[in-house]
Amino acid sequence: MARKPDETRDGVDLTNLDQPLFDGAEATKRDLVDYLDAVHGWMLPELRERPLSVMRIRPGQPAFMQKNVPKYTPEWVKTTSVWAEASKREVSYALCDDRRTLLWFANQRAVEYHPTLMRADRWDRVTHLVLDLDPPEGDDTFGKAVQAAFLVRQALSDAGLTGAVKTSGAKGVHVIVPIDDSVPIDDAAAATRAIAARAERIDPAVATTAYIKEDRHGKVFVDSTRSGGATVVAAYSPRIRPGTPVSFPVGWDELDRVTPRDFTVKTAVDLLAGADRWASQLPEPQSLPEDLLEEGRAIPIARVVAMHEGKRRKRAQREAEKGG
Repeated sequence: MARKPDETRDGVDLTNLDQPLFDGAEATKRDLVDYLDAVHGWMLPELRERPLSVMRIRPGQPAFMQKNVPKYTPEWVKTTSVWAEASKREVSYALCDDRRTLLWFANQRAVEYHPTLMRADRWDRVTHLVLDLDPPEGDDTFGKAVQAAFLVRQALSDAGLTGAVKTSGAKGVHVIVPIDDSVPIDDAAAATRAIAARAERIDPAVATTAYIKEDRHGKVFVDSTRSGGATVVAAYSPRIRPGTPVSFPVGWDELDRVTPRDFTVKTAVDLLAGADRWASQLPEPQSLPEDLLEEGRAIPIARVVAMHEGKRRKRAQREAEKGG
C-alpha cells in the first residue's frame, strides 16, 4: 500500500517531511521543500531549459550525483537526451522548467541543483563564463576566496566586462559573466582562462591558476575549467554541507562582510526580503574583446596540462626509486 502523503502541492505528493534532511543538516525535508518553494520564482530562470544534474542524499547515506532521470520519473517532467562521451551512452537529463518539477525533485531529496552553462536547444554556445574561486584549506578560507574574487572583478573591469558574484554555498565564491552568443564554446573557454591568468597577475601572492593542488602553496585557485558541458551550482541552490547553506547572491558591496553560513535554507528567504537579488545583479550579456580571446587561446587547458604533468612526476618518481 502506498504511503499517504503528508501534503500535496501543485499535484506533487510530499512525504516524510519531518525527517532530518541529512546528517548535520540542521534542517528537515520540510525545510528544504518550503525553501525551494519560496524561491522557485527566482531559481527556475537559472534552471529552465538547461540539462540538470542534482545531488541527492538520505540520512545515514552518502550523497550521490544524479544525471540520468530514474525510471519512475513522472511523464510530465521534461527531459532531453545527451550523448555522454565518457560513459558512451545516452543520458536523459531533466529540464526543471516549472514549480511542479522542482517540488518533485525536492521530494526526491534533491538538495543541490547543477545546471549546464548551455541551454538544451543551443549546444554550441554557453550563456555565461564562470570563475570559481576555490580557497585553500585552513582558517579564513572564505576571506581568501573573497580577496581573489576582487582580483577577478578587476581583471574583468580592465577588459570592459562586469560579473555578478555569489557564495558557492560551500567555502568559495562564484563570479558569473553573462556573454552574448557571438563566440563558440572553445573561445568562451579561452576567455575564461585569460581572465583567470590576468587575475593571477594582478596579485600572484593571493591567486593561482595552478590546477595541481600541491602547486598552489596556500593560494586561492582561480578555476577556469567550468566551460563547455560543465555545470555550476545554481544561484539559490542549497548545498549538502553542515547547516544546509545556499548559494547566495551577495553583491560586490557586501562580499567582504559575509560568511557562507549566513545563508541557509532557514535564513535565506527572510534575508532576500522579497527581492530577486540575483536577477538584479546580473549584467546583460556582453561581447568578449578580441585581445582576451587571443590571450586565452594561447593558454593551455589546465586539465590537460595537469594530466601530462602528473604522468611526468610519476615517471620521475619511479626513476628516482630505481636509482635509490
